[in-house]
Amino acid sequence: MFVVGGGIAHAGCTIPLKDKIDKSGLPGRQTAANILFEALVVLFIGIAFALVANQISPRGLALKRDYFPVKAALPVAPPAGAERADQASNSPVPNPAELLATRLQQQGLQLIDGRRAAELFHDRRFQEGRVVFIDARDEARYREGHIPGAYEFDPYYPEKYFPTALPPCQAAEQIMVYCHGGDCDDSESAALTLRDVGIATNKLFVYSGGITEWTTNGLPVELGERNSGKLRKPDK
Repeated sequence: MFVVGGGIAHAGCTIPLKDKIDKSGLPGRQTAANILFEALVVLFIGIAFALVANQISPRGLALKRDYFPVKAALPVAPPAGAERADQASNSPVPNPAELLATRLQQQGLQLIDGRRAAELFHDRRFQEGRVVFIDARDEARYREGHIPGAYEFDPYYPEKYFPTALPPCQAAEQIMVYCHGGDCDDSESAALTLRDVGIATNKLFVYSGGITEWTTNGLPVELGERNSGKLRKPDK
């Protein structure tokens, strides 16, 4: 056996050999690249043809048109009670006098205004002891000026004033308790103290205007001790 040209000679015959493929595989890679290139060319030609046909056709698609628009968000119903809460927020805010009246009512007490306080002061029952005025300020302010005939009753030292203020309150038909007025709540505290020791709540009235409103209205003010007879001239 011996090699002759491109074949092997054996026993007088020659066997042809196939061409070797380079180990790098370049012929195979070149074939795949050619196929991919041809496919891309066909794709681009097809796209170009489709665009031209779409442009010419009367039923062609408008390329800038949005065929899938996003639907507008539907209004969401407010949660239960939200409408009532909104209406409540627009309701008028009660004034301080209304808030005080509500608070006193919850405690069994009643609110009285300046007009009614003046009426009780001029009522003949006041002279008879059936209407009583209680001053809930401290001793110094009481002596500076109080409603004539009012009993001193500081709610912070009730035991000091029970002997003089409690008996007339027990005998009275109506009791009007006052302090400085405005945001002063000593009159409310005094009324609650009297209630807690047995004075009926239907007899207790809180004068919210207090000595400030009383003086502003030009009503008489007594100086010093109760029934001193010393009256301060009304402010002009």
